[in-house]
Amino acid sequence: MDSTDEVIIERRGSAGLIRLNRPQALNSLTLSMIRAIAPALDGFAVDPFIASVIVKGEGERAFCAGGDIRLLHQSGKEKSEGAEAFWREEFRLNHAIAHYPKPYVVLMDGITMGGGVGLSAHGSHRVVTERTRLAMPETGIGYFPDVGATWLLPRAPGEAGTWMGLTGLIISAADAIHAGLADHAVASLDLPALIEAIAALPAAASPADVHRAISAMALDTGTSRLTANREAIDQAFAHNTVEDILQALAQEPGDFAAETADVIATRSPTSLKLTLRLLRAGRASASLAECLNRELGACLGILYNPDFYEGVRAAVIDKDRNPKWSPAVLGEVDAASIDRFFVPAQPPLFA
Repeated sequence: MDSTDEVIIERRGSAGLIRLNRPQALNSLTLSMIRAIAPALDGFAVDPFIASVIVKGEGERAFCAGGDIRLLHQSGKEKSEGAEAFWREEFRLNHAIAHYPKPYVVLMDGITMGGGVGLSAHGSHRVVTERTRLAMPETGIGYFPDVGATWLLPRAPGEAGTWMGLTGLIISAADAIHAGLADHAVASLDLPALIEAIAALPAAASPADVHRAISAMALDTGTSRLTANREAIDQAFAHNTVEDILQALAQEPGDFAAETADVIATRSPTSLKLTLRLLRAGRASASLAECLNRELGACLGILYNPDFYEGVRAAVIDKDRNPKWSPAVLGEVDAASIDRFFVPAQPPLFA
């Protein structure tokens, strides 16, 4: 076993176990955590006695609530290289997870947001529980869904991913499975037994063996909210401008459409337009690497966006939940102001 303050890495039978260990901060990711996880995955990948990797969060509240927003905010204010270093290494880790050569089992128990989605949804065996609260809430802080979300969300059924990306609303375990961001639901009380079952598999265990171990404990999550409202979501969010989406929602009957429109109205207008454009670009992209490269360029642009600093102030620092966006309305966000987020980062993450 190798232990640090923030990540605990150990062997459990044939499983390599990685435990995020910042429960007081909802296991939010720091650069040092990324630098502990990445080499651990590399080591387990070539270890002939390790059949699979299991990743979990410590504590009962969260798997991982995202990246350390305070750190990114401070780095941007100080014009230091910390934010860029964090994004570059985080995105490379996301890509490594998506292409991991062994079963990557992730236990998305509790809050799973932002960077937590990047650590989980790219994996091969993604487990949610009745406590899962998953979201990409970035438009609410003047940011956009990153960590490869612009690859993942456009590949959700219909326009569920567009709804997720623009609203930033929390979804349940059933919704996560519907959206293609998770595979199985297991009761949170059964997770220790699941870890032991996977760890007890032989070192030559296959992905199918891991799948069967999880399936043996899987639960029926019932109907998801996204499934129940798919027709309204698909009709409204198929449009390619935020203004047209809001107009379609206004014409859609029922509380769901009205509540969705009310939420979107509170988000950063710049972030909404940027997010929609990135999601549409992601839908047309050939690979996760292409999306991550594009996201990194947008991240560097975010450091010059006043809405990011105002959004973090309102949500994390002052916590008044009352951001003053600039521009304050969609009509004042022109195409040129979004174009500047599409300047490729140099050097690129992936050639």
